[in-house]
Amino acid sequence: MKRKISTVAVALTLVASIGFTSCIGSFGLTSKVYSWNKSLGDKWINELVFLALYIVPVYEIALFADAVVLNTIEFWTGSNPIAAGDVKKVEGENGIYAIETTENGYDITNEQGQEVSLIFDEESKTWSSVAGDESVKLITIEDESNAVVYLPNGEMQNVELSADGILALRQSLQTIYFASK
Repeated sequence: MKRKISTVAVALTLVASIGFTSCIGSFGLTSKVYSWNKSLGDKWINELVFLALYIVPVYEIALFADAVVLNTIEFWTGSNPIAAGDVKKVEGENGIYAIETTENGYDITNEQGQEVSLIFDEESKTWSSVAGDESVKLITIEDESNAVVYLPNGEMQNVELSADGILALRQSLQTIYFASK
């Protein structure tokens, strides 16, 4: 009996190690609870609320839901159902940008209120930039190692998703940039 239990344990460990390889996700629910807690006030209030949420086991439940359900969904589908609606502030060369995660991409707004959306069309596997009524295709993912990039001059370039392929794309973009000067 002892040998049978040990064989089952080894088999389950192997299945779990193969089935859950790289299954770490974004932990969106736990991050939302943590962000909400940090936004409440000074460090003393945050600490008190943190302890209360730890005792009640809000953090434990969120972590369990992320680890077992939400990150597994993210692993198999490529998107976390909790991530939509997240807004992050990013400082760039030209100011601060608010980047909101949406169901199918990102909405990016600058300090002047100008907005552009990066939208992923699941059916065509294409990322597009949308500003107002204008939509511009950026990239189409053909398979795990190839993509088509739509260049600013209207041409398309097949790109191997490797260091060499990215280098070739970078060189093409530099050529287009310097030709336009």
